[in-house]
Amino acid sequence: MIKIMIADDQELIRESLKIVLNMSPDMKVIATAENGIEAMESIKKNHPDIVLMDVRMPKLDGVQCTNLIKEHYPQIKIIILTTFDDDEYIYNALKFGASGYLLKGVSVTELTTAIRTVINGGAMINPNLITKVIKLFSEMAQSNFAVRVEKNGKKK
Repeated sequence: MIKIMIADDQELIRESLKIVLNMSPDMKVIATAENGIEAMESIKKNHPDIVLMDVRMPKLDGVQCTNLIKEHYPQIKIIILTTFDDDEYIYNALKFGASGYLLKGVSVTELTTAIRTVINGGAMINPNLITKVIKLFSEMAQSNFAVRVEKNGKKK
């Protein structure tokens, strides 16, 4: 059973996602939070496997919350689920360890597939955002930014 937490400041989004995700036999929404501070408190109590995280939330936004979660709970997977496709949000969320970045227009099937993919060690990026991510990566590669890679493809 995949234990999911939803962090979003809009109650309608939290409750709607909870209903549709709980319909999947291998998924259970175990907690919801309306901001990043609530999310951090909830993680301590509920120990989710994955967090669906909105970007813009009061008190502590989703990007900074992603950073804190990955610092303190590196095993927890995070998928950013937002309406915002700004380059800065995408870059920072991925930099801080999010395993996915999806726009809220995805279908239920796309979302559940993304959750399973991320839980199994993969990554998911909304197809409309792949061009932006590649462009960002290309710009970093052309600067003095260097990433050393071992023969097996893992980052050193």
